[in-house]
Amino acid sequence: QVQLVESGGGSVQAGGSLRLSCAASGRTFSRNTMGWFRQAPGKERESVAAMSWTGTTYYASSLKGRITISRDIAGNTVYLLMNSLKPQDTAVYYCEAKTGNGDYNYWGQGTQVTVPS
Repeated sequence: QVQLVESGGGSVQAGGSLRLSCAASGRTFSRNTMGWFRQAPGKERESVAAMSWTGTTYYASSLKGRITISRDIAGNTVYLLMNSLKPQDTAVYYCEAKTGNGDYNYWGQGTQVTVPS
């Protein structure tokens, strides 16, 4: 079955960095868009970054300049490098993928990122 598995989360001090990874299995997403979302307690789910299979990227305005999305198309793996982390970046980060032009239709279980105040 299709599965997206995130890893790389943890606790890091403000100003530090983390690299999240997402490995997809069960089908290929080599010609599909993949991205990262996050959700903090009491807040709406927020789009963080995305990359199409052609390499077009999207970054949330609030995070632009601090994050970089990259992708290993052959390996069905997507990464998110986060720098200069802030306490407000604390959230569960989810890897998602979509097979059409609509909403994302596959997602993982999430990985926790904690930045102490």
